Amino acid sequence: MKLTKERIVDAGMAVFAEAGYQNLSMRQVADRLDAHAGSLYYHVRGKEELLALMADRVCHRAYDAGTDALAALPPAATWQDRVEAQVTALRAEIKRHPGGAQLLAESPGVLSTGAFSLMERLLRTLLDGGLPAAHCGIAADSLLSHVTGFVLQEQNGPAAPPAVTAGRYAELRERFPLVMGDLIPRLSQDEKFTRSIRLLCTGFTALDQG
Repeated sequence: MKLTKERIVDAGMAVFAEAGYQNLSMRQVADRLDAHAGSLYYHVRGKEELLALMADRVCHRAYDAGTDALAALPPAATWQDRVEAQVTALRAEIKRHPGGAQLLAESPGVLSTGAFSLMERLLRTLLDGGLPAAHCGIAADSLLSHVTGFVLQEQNGPAAPPAVTAGRYAELRERFPLVMGDLIPRLSQDEKFTRSIRLLCTGFTALDQG
């Protein structure tokens, strides 16, 4: 089968899922394609460009998922609802790729039409919602950084909390009653994400009133 940039990105995504960000190599991608590593460089200049293309693909797919999410909203949806739909779709798309948050956070800083598309629509949503233009940039940056950081913790965090004895738990609860006690609700990751986005939007509204 003819070697193309699209196929190289496909193989890169597959290798990335298995090897992770730091361990991905052009040779592994070439092996995945049953090709010589040197032949890849006719289409992709190197690992950095490949990582950038992979991150761009994730962003484009997240944009498309956000389009579907926005279309499913009722006509009376608020700008906050529209923000939530977009960032929820982004989180879901990043989570589809093991290490996807690290890919977006650490991939080389190049022009990405996928990232630009996400940012452009988010800025338009905030601006149309009445947020002053002076605040829209930092608000959009905050939202996108929050999504990436949130998923990074989800993908890199431990699968389960460390086991502790009853005595150790009682000691920790006495020292850290808010962290370990029952006053602060324990939320699922989905609920925590949703509430955090709504909290950010509330803060943006307060800026509008300031």
